[in-house]
Amino acid sequence: MKSFSGFPARSGFTPIPNLFFTDVLPQVDDPAELKVTLHIFWALYRKKGYPRFVTFNELGSDSTLMRGLGGDGSQSEPLRRGLEQAVKRGTLLCLKVERGGDTHELYFVNTDADRRAVEKIKSGELEPGVLVKSEPCMVTREQPNIFTLYEQNIGMLTPIIAEELKEAEKLYPALWIEDAFKEAVDLNKRNWRYISRILERWKAEGRHDGEPGRHFKAESNPEEYFRRYGHILKK
Repeated sequence: MKSFSGFPARSGFTPIPNLFFTDVLPQVDDPAELKVTLHIFWALYRKKGYPRFVTFNELGSDSTLMRGLGGDGSQSEPLRRGLEQAVKRGTLLCLKVERGGDTHELYFVNTDADRRAVEKIKSGELEPGVLVKSEPCMVTREQPNIFTLYEQNIGMLTPIIAEELKEAEKLYPALWIEDAFKEAVDLNKRNWRYISRILERWKAEGRHDGEPGRHFKAESNPEEYFRRYGHILKK
């Protein structure tokens, strides 16, 4: 067994529903099902757009997953078994679609939103997008996401804060979010309300790094700046 050196301080995190640990994990007795399910959580979290899904071909092309399932990564039987068991258990949803004369298997996490997406695809109301050119997720060094930044700089996530962070992630560029956290930490204002105010201000008025807003001149005046934003600094 190869020794693991440990997680670095700024490593990323993948959100997994709490019910997975309380209701699903105790029932899983096949390592293939567990590995496939966890891998899909990881892969879907890094997807963009709507709906989010992975295909059987994507999973079969992922060398890391396949090595974990079959030793040399050449056998698809453990992958197929793990997927079928996860679908049967209800953790995952599987939808088969026809494109260009080929059948593609789409896998979703069994959430309320994804159940609705599957029904819309079935009815033709929603187009699942490009399937044939899909590529496997690659393990890359990445910037810390908003959840990681919160846990590292503020503290433990709560469900309410997690929802607010999800919305912020949709509204603001990743670099803005990271810089807003840095600014709050530098000022010893370690709370999400203060950080969200920074982001709201940047969105409304622009930043000073090449993206000036309509109040740039006013903000360059210390007295005017304090008049506008003093209520934030006092919190």
